[in-house]
Amino acid sequence: MKRMVVILFSILLLIMIGCQSTAEETENTQEGSFSIIDFAERTITFNKTPKNIVALGNGETDIIYALGKEVVGRPTGDAIIPEAESALEVGSTHSIDLEKVTSLEPDVVLGNHPMNTKDIQAIENIGAEMVLTSANSVDDILNQIRILSDLLDRKETAEELINQINDKITSIQSEISEQKKPRILLIYGAPGTNMAALPNSLSGNILELAGGENIASDYPSLEMYPQYAQLNTERIIESNPQMILLMSHGDPEAVKESFIKDMSSTAGWDELDAVKNDHFIILPSDLFGTNPGTKVIEALDYLHELLKDVKE
Repeated sequence: MKRMVVILFSILLLIMIGCQSTAEETENTQEGSFSIIDFAERTITFNKTPKNIVALGNGETDIIYALGKEVVGRPTGDAIIPEAESALEVGSTHSIDLEKVTSLEPDVVLGNHPMNTKDIQAIENIGAEMVLTSANSVDDILNQIRILSDLLDRKETAEELINQINDKITSIQSEISEQKKPRILLIYGAPGTNMAALPNSLSGNILELAGGENIASDYPSLEMYPQYAQLNTERIIESNPQMILLMSHGDPEAVKESFIKDMSSTAGWDELDAVKNDHFIILPSDLFGTNPGTKVIEALDYLHELLKDVKE
Protein backbone atom coordinates (compact mmCIF):
# COMPACT_ATOMS: atom_id res chain seq x y z
CA MET A 1 0.00 0.00 0.00
CA LYS A 2 2.79 2.37 0.93
CA ARG A 3 4.60 1.47 -2.28
CA MET A 4 1.46 2.32 -4.28
CA VAL A 5 1.20 5.70 -2.55
CA VAL A 6 4.84 6.45 -3.38
CA ILE A 7 4.30 5.52 -7.03
CA LEU A 8 1.17 7.65 -7.28
CA PHE A 9 2.95 10.57 -5.61
CA SER A 10 5.86 10.26 -8.06
CA ILE A 11 3.50 10.24 -11.06
CA LEU A 12 1.66 13.29 -9.70
CA LEU A 13 4.97 15.10 -9.18
CA LEU A 14 6.08 14.37 -12.77
CA ILE A 15 2.75 15.65 -14.09
CA MET A 16 3.09 18.85 -12.05
CA ILE A 17 6.67 19.40 -13.30
CA GLY A 18 5.54 18.80 -16.88
CA CYS A 19 2.67 21.24 -16.55
CA GLN A 20 4.99 23.83 -15.04
CA SER A 21 7.48 23.41 -17.90
CA THR A 22 4.70 23.76 -20.48
CA ALA A 23 3.41 26.88 -18.71
CA GLU A 24 6.90 28.36 -18.64
CA GLU A 25 7.38 27.63 -22.34
CA THR A 26 4.02 29.25 -23.15
CA GLU A 27 4.88 32.25 -21.00
CA ASN A 28 8.25 32.63 -22.73
CA THR A 29 6.57 32.44 -26.14
CA GLN A 30 4.08 35.12 -25.11
CA GLU A 31 6.85 37.31 -23.72
CA GLY A 32 8.68 37.07 -27.10
CA SER A 33 5.65 38.22 -29.09
CA PHE A 34 4.51 41.82 -29.49
CA SER A 35 1.92 43.82 -31.38
CA ILE A 36 1.86 47.11 -33.24
CA ILE A 37 -1.01 49.20 -34.61
CA ASP A 38 -0.44 50.59 -38.11
CA PHE A 39 -2.02 53.60 -39.85
CA ALA A 40 -4.95 51.46 -41.00
CA GLU A 41 -5.65 50.80 -37.29
CA ARG A 42 -4.79 47.13 -37.78
CA THR A 43 -3.28 45.29 -34.81
CA ILE A 44 -0.45 43.12 -36.13
CA THR A 45 1.28 40.56 -33.91
CA PHE A 46 4.84 39.36 -34.40
CA ASN A 47 6.48 36.40 -32.65
CA LYS A 48 9.92 37.93 -33.04
CA THR A 49 11.60 41.09 -34.30
CA PRO A 50 11.54 41.03 -38.13
CA LYS A 51 14.89 40.59 -39.89
CA ASN A 52 14.03 40.49 -43.59
CA ILE A 53 12.38 43.84 -44.31
CA VAL A 54 10.97 45.04 -47.63
CA ALA A 55 10.09 48.74 -47.94
CA LEU A 56 7.96 49.99 -50.83
CA GLY A 57 8.53 53.69 -50.10
CA ASN A 58 11.60 55.90 -49.79
CA GLY A 59 10.54 57.42 -46.49
CA GLU A 60 10.20 54.07 -44.78
CA THR A 61 13.54 52.98 -46.24
CA ASP A 62 15.21 56.07 -44.79
CA ILE A 63 13.67 55.52 -41.37
CA ILE A 64 14.75 51.87 -41.25
CA TYR A 65 18.38 52.85 -41.86
CA ALA A 66 18.14 55.80 -39.44
CA LEU A 67 17.05 53.27 -36.80
CA GLY A 68 20.21 51.26 -37.45
CA LYS A 69 18.63 48.44 -39.47
CA GLU A 70 18.57 47.63 -43.19
CA VAL A 71 16.19 46.39 -45.89
CA VAL A 72 16.49 43.45 -48.27
CA GLY A 73 14.01 45.02 -50.72
CA ARG A 74 13.57 48.66 -51.68
CA PRO A 75 11.58 50.85 -54.10
CA THR A 76 12.58 50.65 -57.75
CA GLY A 77 14.70 53.56 -58.96
CA ASP A 78 17.65 55.51 -57.64
CA ALA A 79 18.38 54.58 -54.05
CA ILE A 80 17.61 57.58 -51.83
CA ILE A 81 19.75 55.92 -49.14
CA PRO A 82 23.20 54.95 -50.53
CA GLU A 83 23.44 52.08 -48.03
CA ALA A 84 20.32 50.55 -49.59
CA GLU A 85 21.78 50.45 -53.10
CA SER A 86 22.43 46.70 -52.97
CA ALA A 87 18.89 45.84 -51.84
CA LEU A 88 16.66 44.26 -54.49
CA GLU A 89 14.32 46.65 -56.32
CA VAL A 90 10.77 45.36 -55.83
CA GLY A 91 8.51 47.94 -57.44
CA SER A 92 6.70 50.61 -55.46
CA THR A 93 3.57 51.36 -53.49
CA HIS A 94 1.83 51.85 -56.86
CA SER A 95 2.91 48.51 -58.31
CA ILE A 96 4.50 45.67 -56.32
CA ASP A 97 6.62 43.03 -58.03
CA LEU A 98 5.25 40.16 -55.95
CA GLU A 99 7.62 37.60 -57.49
CA LYS A 100 10.68 39.58 -56.39
CA VAL A 101 9.20 40.24 -52.97
CA THR A 102 8.49 36.51 -52.53
CA SER A 103 12.08 35.61 -53.49
CA LEU A 104 13.36 37.64 -50.52
CA GLU A 105 11.31 35.63 -47.99
CA PRO A 106 10.42 38.79 -46.05
CA ASP A 107 9.19 38.85 -42.48
CA VAL A 108 7.45 42.17 -43.10
CA VAL A 109 6.58 44.43 -46.04
CA LEU A 110 6.14 48.15 -45.38
CA GLY A 111 3.45 49.70 -47.57
CA ASN A 112 1.25 52.76 -47.89
CA HIS A 113 -2.14 53.37 -46.33
CA PRO A 114 -4.56 53.29 -48.04
CA MET A 115 -2.85 52.49 -51.36
CA ASN A 116 -1.58 49.02 -50.43
CA THR A 117 -4.63 47.86 -48.50
CA LYS A 118 -5.52 45.78 -51.55
CA ASP A 119 -2.16 43.96 -51.32
CA ILE A 120 -2.42 42.76 -47.71
CA GLN A 121 -3.82 39.33 -48.57
CA ALA A 122 -1.20 38.67 -51.25
CA ILE A 123 1.62 39.53 -48.83
CA GLU A 124 0.13 37.39 -46.07
CA ASN A 125 -0.19 34.51 -48.56
CA ILE A 126 3.61 34.43 -48.96
CA GLY A 127 4.07 34.19 -45.20
CA ALA A 128 4.86 37.84 -44.42
CA GLU A 129 3.05 40.61 -42.58
CA MET A 130 2.22 43.95 -44.18
CA VAL A 131 2.47 47.14 -42.12
CA LEU A 132 0.78 50.21 -43.59
CA THR A 133 1.79 53.81 -42.87
CA SER A 134 1.58 57.13 -44.70
CA ALA A 135 3.06 60.61 -44.53
CA ASN A 136 0.77 63.57 -45.16
CA SER A 137 2.38 65.66 -42.42
CA VAL A 138 5.51 65.87 -40.30
CA ASP A 139 3.48 64.39 -37.42
CA ASP A 140 2.81 61.39 -39.64
CA ILE A 141 6.56 60.94 -40.14
CA LEU A 142 7.04 61.06 -36.37
CA ASN A 143 4.39 58.36 -35.98
CA GLN A 144 6.08 56.29 -38.69
CA ILE A 145 9.30 56.46 -36.68
CA ARG A 146 7.48 55.36 -33.52
CA ILE A 147 5.73 52.43 -35.20
CA LEU A 148 8.85 51.20 -36.99
CA SER A 149 10.92 51.54 -33.81
CA ASP A 150 8.35 49.38 -31.99
CA LEU A 151 8.61 46.89 -34.83
CA LEU A 152 12.41 46.77 -34.68
CA ASP A 153 12.88 47.31 -30.94
CA ARG A 154 14.77 50.58 -31.45
CA LYS A 155 12.80 52.90 -29.17
CA GLU A 156 15.81 54.75 -27.77
CA THR A 157 17.13 55.60 -31.23
CA ALA A 158 13.63 56.64 -32.29
CA GLU A 159 13.34 59.12 -29.44
CA GLU A 160 16.62 60.72 -30.51
CA LEU A 161 15.35 61.07 -34.10
CA ILE A 162 12.01 62.47 -32.96
CA ASN A 163 13.70 64.98 -30.67
CA GLN A 164 15.94 66.17 -33.53
CA ILE A 165 12.93 66.81 -35.77
CA ASN A 166 10.95 68.55 -33.03
CA ASP A 167 13.98 70.68 -32.10
CA LYS A 168 14.30 71.79 -35.73
CA ILE A 169 10.64 72.79 -35.87
CA THR A 170 10.93 74.70 -32.59
CA SER A 171 14.04 76.51 -33.82
CA ILE A 172 12.37 77.59 -37.07
CA GLN A 173 9.16 78.61 -35.34
CA SER A 174 11.10 80.86 -32.95
CA GLU A 175 12.60 82.67 -35.94
CA ILE A 176 9.38 83.22 -37.87
CA SER A 177 7.04 84.05 -34.97
CA GLU A 178 7.18 87.79 -35.63
CA GLN A 179 7.84 87.75 -39.37
CA LYS A 180 5.26 88.29 -42.06
CA LYS A 181 4.79 85.06 -43.97
CA PRO A 182 5.55 85.20 -47.72
CA ARG A 183 2.76 84.17 -50.10
CA ILE A 184 3.62 80.88 -51.80
CA LEU A 185 2.07 78.80 -54.57
CA LEU A 186 3.17 75.18 -54.15
CA ILE A 187 2.64 73.03 -57.24
CA TYR A 188 2.87 69.32 -57.90
CA GLY A 189 3.50 68.99 -61.61
CA ALA A 190 3.59 66.22 -64.19
CA PRO A 191 3.43 66.45 -67.99
CA GLY A 192 -0.01 67.81 -68.79
CA THR A 193 -1.10 67.95 -65.14
CA ASN A 194 -0.51 70.57 -62.46
CA MET A 195 -2.11 70.67 -59.01
CA ALA A 196 -1.82 72.96 -56.02
CA ALA A 197 -0.56 71.26 -52.85
CA LEU A 198 -2.84 71.88 -49.87
CA PRO A 199 -1.88 72.23 -46.18
CA ASN A 200 -3.03 68.63 -45.54
CA SER A 201 -0.27 67.34 -47.83
CA LEU A 202 3.24 66.66 -46.53
CA SER A 203 4.80 69.41 -48.65
CA GLY A 204 2.02 71.80 -47.65
CA ASN A 205 2.63 71.06 -43.98
CA ILE A 206 6.39 71.55 -44.40
CA LEU A 207 5.72 74.88 -46.14
CA GLU A 208 3.67 76.18 -43.22
CA LEU A 209 6.16 74.95 -40.61
CA ALA A 210 8.98 76.61 -42.57
CA GLY A 211 7.19 79.95 -42.45
CA GLY A 212 5.25 80.23 -45.70
CA GLU A 213 1.63 81.17 -46.40
CA ASN A 214 -0.01 78.72 -48.80
CA ILE A 215 -2.21 80.78 -51.15
CA ALA A 216 -4.18 77.65 -52.04
CA SER A 217 -5.03 76.78 -48.44
CA ASP A 218 -8.76 77.25 -49.01
CA TYR A 219 -8.95 75.72 -52.51
CA PRO A 220 -11.43 72.81 -52.71
CA SER A 221 -9.61 69.49 -52.63
CA LEU A 222 -9.76 66.96 -55.45
CA GLU A 223 -11.90 63.89 -54.75
CA MET A 224 -9.26 61.40 -55.90
CA TYR A 225 -6.33 63.32 -54.41
CA PRO A 226 -7.60 65.16 -51.30
CA GLN A 227 -4.15 66.60 -50.52
CA TYR A 228 -4.24 68.59 -53.77
CA ALA A 229 -6.49 71.03 -55.60
CA GLN A 230 -7.10 72.13 -59.14
CA LEU A 231 -5.25 75.31 -60.06
CA ASN A 232 -7.40 78.42 -60.29
CA THR A 233 -5.69 81.00 -62.52
CA GLU A 234 -7.92 83.88 -61.45
CA ARG A 235 -7.32 83.25 -57.76
CA ILE A 236 -3.58 82.83 -58.35
CA ILE A 237 -3.43 86.25 -60.02
CA GLU A 238 -5.54 87.75 -57.25
CA SER A 239 -3.33 86.26 -54.50
CA ASN A 240 -0.14 87.47 -56.22
CA PRO A 241 2.27 84.80 -54.91
CA GLN A 242 5.77 86.03 -54.10
CA MET A 243 7.26 82.63 -54.87
CA ILE A 244 6.16 79.60 -56.90
CA LEU A 245 7.58 76.24 -55.86
CA LEU A 246 7.42 73.18 -58.09
CA MET A 247 7.61 69.50 -57.18
CA SER A 248 7.78 66.85 -59.89
CA HIS A 249 8.51 63.15 -60.35
CA GLY A 250 9.18 63.60 -64.06
CA ASP A 251 11.39 66.08 -65.92
CA PRO A 252 10.97 69.17 -63.70
CA GLU A 253 12.33 71.62 -66.29
CA ALA A 254 9.84 70.38 -68.88
CA VAL A 255 7.01 70.60 -66.33
CA LYS A 256 8.07 74.14 -65.42
CA GLU A 257 8.20 75.26 -69.06
CA SER A 258 4.78 73.70 -69.71
CA PHE A 259 3.28 75.45 -66.68
CA ILE A 260 4.73 78.83 -67.67
CA LYS A 261 3.47 78.38 -71.23
CA ASP A 262 -0.05 77.69 -69.96
CA MET A 263 -0.01 80.59 -67.51
CA SER A 264 1.78 83.21 -69.62
CA SER A 265 -1.34 83.86 -71.66
CA THR A 266 -3.25 84.73 -68.50
CA ALA A 267 -3.75 88.43 -67.96
CA GLY A 268 -1.69 89.64 -65.02
CA TRP A 269 0.82 86.75 -65.08
CA ASP A 270 3.78 88.99 -65.87
CA GLU A 271 2.84 91.25 -62.96
CA LEU A 272 3.05 88.55 -60.30
CA ASP A 273 5.79 89.20 -57.74
CA ALA A 274 7.09 85.66 -58.25
CA VAL A 275 7.44 86.23 -61.99
CA LYS A 276 8.94 89.73 -61.78
CA ASN A 277 11.53 88.60 -59.23
CA ASP A 278 12.22 85.26 -60.96
CA HIS A 279 11.11 83.34 -57.89
CA PHE A 280 9.92 80.19 -59.65
CA ILE A 281 11.94 77.38 -58.09
CA ILE A 282 12.12 73.62 -58.62
CA LEU A 283 12.34 71.81 -55.28
CA PRO A 284 14.76 68.88 -54.76
CA SER A 285 12.86 65.68 -55.60
CA ASP A 286 14.49 63.65 -52.81
CA LEU A 287 13.16 66.09 -50.21
CA PHE A 288 9.81 67.11 -51.71
CA GLY A 289 8.88 64.70 -54.51
CA THR A 290 8.65 61.87 -52.01
CA ASN A 291 8.43 61.24 -48.27
CA PRO A 292 11.95 62.18 -47.06
CA GLY A 293 11.65 60.24 -43.81
CA THR A 294 14.08 61.57 -41.18
CA LYS A 295 15.51 63.91 -43.84
CA VAL A 296 12.43 66.05 -43.30
CA ILE A 297 14.86 68.10 -41.20
CA GLU A 298 16.74 68.95 -44.41
CA ALA A 299 13.47 69.75 -46.16
CA LEU A 300 12.47 72.16 -43.39
CA ASP A 301 15.88 73.83 -43.45
CA TYR A 302 15.90 74.10 -47.25
CA LEU A 303 12.47 75.73 -47.43
CA HIS A 304 13.07 78.00 -44.46
CA GLU A 305 16.27 79.38 -46.03
CA LEU A 306 14.49 79.77 -49.37
CA LEU A 307 11.68 81.80 -47.85
CA LYS A 308 14.18 84.22 -46.31
CA ASP A 309 14.95 85.48 -49.82
CA VAL A 310 11.36 86.62 -50.30
CA LYS A 311 10.92 90.35 -49.80
CA GLU A 312 7.92 92.60 -50.13
